[in-house]
Amino acid sequence: MAVVEISIVPLGTGNTSLSQYVAACEKELQNRGKDLNYELTAMGTIIEGDLDRILAVIRSLHEVPFKKGALRVSTYIKIDDRRDKAGSITQKVKSVKDKL
Repeated sequence: MAVVEISIVPLGTGNTSLSQYVAACEKELQNRGKDLNYELTAMGTIIEGDLDRILAVIRSLHEVPFKKGALRVSTYIKIDDRRDKAGSITQKVKSVKDKL
């Protein structure tokens, strides 16, 4: 199972506030990512699940700001794809906390 962090930044919007774009992306994720586990954070969204499925959803999320009028979109994707044992968002955080 992959854990992916994404941050989608619309450019050329004429406004410094991005919350309307983030909300629209989250709605798209709710609609298209029903089979994925995800968590909105202050700096991006973390998604876990099948990597091919996540990448398909990210493609649709990347289009959301364009549909809302953005002239340019920069999408940052960070992928953790561990295959030697199962992991999850919760497990990764717990592993660190256990060592504190």
